[in-house]
Amino acid sequence: MNKAIATVARTNEILKKFDLYAKKGYGQNFIIEPGIVEKIADFAKCDNECVIEIGPGIGALTEQLCKRAKKVIAYEIDTRLLEVLPYSLSEYNNYEIRHQDFLEVDFEEVVKECRKEFNKVVVCANLPYYITTPILFKIFESKCEVDSITVMVQREVADRFCANISTKDYNALSVITQYLYNVKMVMKIPKTIFNPRPNVDSAVIQFTKKEHKITVDNEQVYFDFVKACFKQRRKTLFNNLKEIIQDNDKIREILTQCNLSETVRAEAIDGAKFIELYTMWSNL
Repeated sequence: MNKAIATVARTNEILKKFDLYAKKGYGQNFIIEPGIVEKIADFAKCDNECVIEIGPGIGALTEQLCKRAKKVIAYEIDTRLLEVLPYSLSEYNNYEIRHQDFLEVDFEEVVKECRKEFNKVVVCANLPYYITTPILFKIFESKCEVDSITVMVQREVADRFCANISTKDYNALSVITQYLYNVKMVMKIPKTIFNPRPNVDSAVIQFTKKEHKITVDNEQVYFDFVKACFKQRRKTLFNNLKEIIQDNDKIREILTQCNLSETVRAEAIDGAKFIELYTMWSNL
């Protein structure tokens, strides 16, 4: 049995064998601490089920997912790695590498097909930092039944997803994500466990669907409304709303009925109050 891919020795052996280097354009940083990928795979709770991975790299996390799941579907955009992964994962036969840009994948169809065979479908990945938010919102907006999403992201991005009201990290992304999911940071990751070492620390966050939540009539319109409220962070909510409501008296009326002052900023408003504001606005 080979050493874990995430060990320094095994990572260096694979990189040397294939004359590989990390491509900055693909946001590649190889994990060289096996305990980290083991914990991430454990958090994903993919035992005997199907897991979808985005950006497997040389297979450090993929290996741990293969040990736990019945099937791993991994999307890799880097052509160089199509030769590497069958080598690094040679001990496993329960994975499928798809050479495709995940942002172009029909994700709903993928999950639908997985559901025919498996009771549970989860996403688990060490996401490329340069496209973290587009990838996550592709999953969020797909409307398909993914049981959980467990991903490593840049620490400052994780802070925004998990942020509470009236903090510097709380923004439209926080409100929208927390409307859709229960979000928690499950692990903080130092930059020292990567090769090459990035400039920032990372974190693992987990999203699980809310079983019962207050819903709005049109989620996309609601999300656009929230973004408008945060458009100029230093401006008051009143001033931001001027861009979508061209009547100051109506804005005052909405704020009054929602028990909000004209000086309040969006960062001081929680999700329930945003839904109340949106409902008032959509009924104008």
